[in-house]
Amino acid sequence: MKTPSTNRGVRLPAPAYLSGALLGALLLSACTTGPDYRRPEYQDAPLHNVALLQQRAAQTPMPALDHWWDGFGDPALSAIMQRVLAQNLDLSAALARVEQARATARIAGARRLPEGDLNGQAARARQSLQSPLGEIARNMPGYQRTQNLFDLDAGASWELDLAGALKRGAQAADAELQAAEAQHAGVRVSVAAEAADAYFRIRGAQARIALAEHQVKAASALGEIVRLRLKDGLASVAETAQADARLAQSRAALPPLRTELERQTNRLDVLMGAAPGTYAQELAQRADTSRVPAISVSQSGVELMRRRPDVIAAERRLAASSERIGQAMAAWYPDLSLSALVGFQSLGAAGFLTADSLQAQGGLGLRWRLFDFGRIDAEIARAKGANAEALALYRKSMLVAAEDVENAIMALVQLEQQSRELAAQVDAQQRARSNAEEAYKGGVLSLAEVLTEDRLLLAAQDEMAQVHADNARAAVSVFRALGGGW
Repeated sequence: MKTPSTNRGVRLPAPAYLSGALLGALLLSACTTGPDYRRPEYQDAPLHNVALLQQRAAQTPMPALDHWWDGFGDPALSAIMQRVLAQNLDLSAALARVEQARATARIAGARRLPEGDLNGQAARARQSLQSPLGEIARNMPGYQRTQNLFDLDAGASWELDLAGALKRGAQAADAELQAAEAQHAGVRVSVAAEAADAYFRIRGAQARIALAEHQVKAASALGEIVRLRLKDGLASVAETAQADARLAQSRAALPPLRTELERQTNRLDVLMGAAPGTYAQELAQRADTSRVPAISVSQSGVELMRRRPDVIAAERRLAASSERIGQAMAAWYPDLSLSALVGFQSLGAAGFLTADSLQAQGGLGLRWRLFDFGRIDAEIARAKGANAEALALYRKSMLVAAEDVENAIMALVQLEQQSRELAAQVDAQQRARSNAEEAYKGGVLSLAEVLTEDRLLLAAQDEMAQVHADNARAAVSVFRALGGGW
């Protein structure tokens, strides 16, 4: 009696059944678990200090952001920056980290492809007659204790990635590579800004040292005037002591400034990847050719975010953490793999590569964690926690970027205003100092009043020199906050 066809399906031949299973596995391998990453929306807030930049009267135009140091018009600075970007060791380390991330991404991508290997062996062994096998075989006709074994196998295997775990892992590795590349760019930005900061500190220290040395000469000349007046009976011994004290005070201002100059020169040498003192002689000649260029900033915070390497790196790490969620979720589903082996094995070299020694094997492997006491769920929860952390850090990086720009713009504008006021103060103080000295020579003012005017003039000149250097450093901070330098 025939079984009704309505109660049973059509029975396929074994090859067709295997082909169908393989086709189904390939279709499943196109699926991926977990969320598809989308960049978070950002509520753009205009930068409120941008208008202050538009009111500046700059002597040079806005330079290209990737080479902002050329905008200062200082050949020495431009030469230093080229040397720093070519020799800095932090940059070399960051580039090495990029290469590591690139290799990791290649490994993750290669895991999605079939893997093959070739194994060969030629061995000669002498069997012990006292071993279990020797005790049995020694009494068999034709038994030979010495045997040769030749083996050559070629195998291949392929994990089908049913749930997309390998795909998610490869995408995460690619995102982490992009984050490493952005971090390398961020190191470049930081190194360039640090080098420019050290350079302007050096120039500021040199200017202040020149002022202090000039003050030592002026104090020494004033002391000579006091001594001449003392010989003529027009000055007192107390005034001579006051003049000597002022000279000693002027000389005492030099050691801290020379220490600062040495510190910043050594700092710059290390940034250039050289031993301290290597390039000090090149900067020994004082130069003041730098001019702070014009700086224009878009009021859109989003444009700023797209420029900053630290924001780019944070966003790429966020993308990688999202892919890791899908990779963890794929553990819910079975792992299916295909394998094949073909080779030759023979006890003698004569019949090694013949049909009689040929051996072949094919396999379909399945691995599925049916229960694990919540370990998969815990791994997914950990991946989601890492994603939430990355999201918070990404949002923070955008806020910090805006904060850096706002602060740097305000510092630049206010320092320029302070520099203008100090210039007027120094001009007035120089006239007051000259008038006081002439009045002292005429016997109208006391030496104490001259020394007071002298101290006020030196303080104003020293502050002006410091503010001039700080002004250039503030411009560097603006370029750094904008992500310039890469």
